[in-house]
Amino acid sequence: MWMLGPLGFTAPGLLIGLSALPILWLILRAIPPAPIRRRFPGVVLLLGLRDEESQSDRTPWWLLLLRLLAAAAVIVGFAGPVLNPDAPRGGSGPLLLLADGSWADAADWAARQAKLAALVDEAGQAGRPVALALLTDLPAEGPSFQAARDVAERVAGLEPRAWEPDRAGLGGWLGQSDGSFETIWLSDGLEREGRSAVLAELQKHGTVTVVQAGQTVWGLPPVAPGTSGALVSARRSPAPGEASIEVAAIGPDPSGAERQLGAVALDFAAGEGAASTDLPMQSELRNRITRFEITGIRSAGAISLADDALRRREVALVASGADQEGLELLSPLHYLRQALDPSADVISGTLADILPANPDVIILADAVGFGDAETADLLAWIDRGGLLLRFAGPRLAASDAGRLDEDPLLPVRLRAGGRSIGGAMSWGEPKALAPFAEDSPFAGLEVPPDVTVRAQVLAQPDPTLAGRVIAQLADGTPLVTRKAHGQGQIVLFHTTANAEWSSLPLSGLFVRMLERLTVLSAAAAHDRDGLAGTTWMPERVLDAFGRLQDAQNLAGVSGERLAEGRPGPDMPPGLYRSDDRQLAVNVVGAETVLAPAIWPDDMRIEGMETRADRPLKGWLLAAAVALLALDALASLWLTGRLAGRLAGGGRMAAGALALTLGLWAAPQDVRAQDVDPAVLSAASRLTLAHVLTGDARVDEMAQAGLLGLSNTLWQRSSVEPTVPVGVDIERDELSVYPFLYWPVTGDEPLPSRQA
Repeated sequence: MWMLGPLGFTAPGLLIGLSALPILWLILRAIPPAPIRRRFPGVVLLLGLRDEESQSDRTPWWLLLLRLLAAAAVIVGFAGPVLNPDAPRGGSGPLLLLADGSWADAADWAARQAKLAALVDEAGQAGRPVALALLTDLPAEGPSFQAARDVAERVAGLEPRAWEPDRAGLGGWLGQSDGSFETIWLSDGLEREGRSAVLAELQKHGTVTVVQAGQTVWGLPPVAPGTSGALVSARRSPAPGEASIEVAAIGPDPSGAERQLGAVALDFAAGEGAASTDLPMQSELRNRITRFEITGIRSAGAISLADDALRRREVALVASGADQEGLELLSPLHYLRQALDPSADVISGTLADILPANPDVIILADAVGFGDAETADLLAWIDRGGLLLRFAGPRLAASDAGRLDEDPLLPVRLRAGGRSIGGAMSWGEPKALAPFAEDSPFAGLEVPPDVTVRAQVLAQPDPTLAGRVIAQLADGTPLVTRKAHGQGQIVLFHTTANAEWSSLPLSGLFVRMLERLTVLSAAAAHDRDGLAGTTWMPERVLDAFGRLQDAQNLAGVSGERLAEGRPGPDMPPGLYRSDDRQLAVNVVGAETVLAPAIWPDDMRIEGMETRADRPLKGWLLAAAVALLALDALASLWLTGRLAGRLAGGGRMAAGALALTLGLWAAPQDVRAQDVDPAVLSAASRLTLAHVLTGDARVDEMAQAGLLGLSNTLWQRSSVEPTVPVGVDIERDELSVYPFLYWPVTGDEPLPSRQA
């Protein structure tokens, strides 16, 4: 681009045509030629006659000037004038455009795409080859420099990723290129480990310029249970001023529709990067929360998914007989209460009192002698998905439960008597636990050597026993057995819940085993020992913009990888499930600090904004048309035909005026980089759309229906629609969609007047 003061010209060579204006003046001045005066006496016969049309012997100077101005406007207009364009960056040779492309970029991704498009366009005008890459999605091969026009087509389709940039892998990626090149690095503004090494590696190939936005980056760590509900905290990159944000709790209402279940304001003091507060909420309401989000922030970092760590399960304790007064440590419920109280809502009482409350888990500690009605009610509760956890004891060992036939409330048949030191089947010494099998829910848990069992009830061998044992002693004797019943399950610890028969309740292994059985909800997401040996399947994952999507065919993740808690291409942020347990992987962790990036003093740093340049081509061409219209009117007036042909001339002038106004009104300053990529994609291809109702089931049905309609149109007609999209009528552009389906639901709120 050639600059002339505040004006820039994209095709300055056309300005040479201005040098032809003097020649054009002479040509127009000579046409029409001056008439030759000849004296003829017979002219007297023509005196008194009136000629309706006249012709000037010379073109007036002001009409020549008008035509020259019109010609100049056309020449300058096609030269591509731009008012206040960005100053040329200069430079030559290959250019590498490198963007972090992380979740922190999502909030202003449109501005970053506009900056990338401007840089690619500038490189194209300078004839420089360009390579474009995101640090969160590095290609397998090294930098591939291409023509700028080929790279420009990729910019609109770029999207950030919901994880940290792969700065460790950048060195190997750059190592595949030995040449020199200039680098422009679009940073997300956050300080991360390895940034200095990346900068040094880039500087080996040439100069580096950093482009960085000055806006605040927000993050929402995992929400933990609080004293009166949920403990909500937030992070921000430190800023000098005070700030206040709103965090909303989202989850299904009793009808299943997703709603805002609560909200709390967080205030940041000047210069502070963290704030927290307690969101009062009843346990039943808190258990329905699926996520927390910062209102108005479009980023995966502003989303905190809720998992089992937030939901407190309701556990009912039932013991046989009254606890021994004054001997709390001998109570069969004492150690259970110690393990359950920090992370579960514990209730106690008789079965008749507990079953109407529909708890998640019922624990029977050495309880026997249930009536037929109680047994039927308990089995019906298990069939609906309840977990019955039983512990043995002297009463169970002395009863006839499960001796002859399998008791419906026991996972296996039991042998008469028991096994204890000094008995008929005396052990020489207490037995330790065997390592847990790979198919056991306790797989991966480390067995402490000091955990021993002194007595237990024995399982009766039969063909089904091997498939129901999930823990055993070192000599192979079953210690914990389990069987499924309907949608629920029945689990039996063949020893006591107190320390009378074993030291298991005194160890941390006892709590971990309860966690694995989902008795406790607060499964530590980053507890490497607790997750070892497990496999977790993704259910729903987050993209960089905070949109929750189905995991589709993503591969499972090992417990060891999940324990790292660091999202990546192999483990996107989202919800993961293993058996009955659910864990969330969030972008922002509990220990995350959003520190601003600090660059060397000699580093060239630019802002993200682009100058609001204004192309003048349309205005100049419109001015040329207007001048030509005036020329036509002036020519009619000079020849005397304006009055006689007022109607025809009026129509011509009106048409020229309409064309002029149309060109003036054309949106000359609208550029592709200012348009939302989704709207640009929908405008370029036929796209069917449906209105998002907030009901996940209805939205999925609408998406599936429109997808089927699009496929049918593709197969049976010449129409080739693209993948349907969902739109929010409150904020999305609707004019680019030729077909809009609105599945109105009964619970859908009325749209605003503007929508």
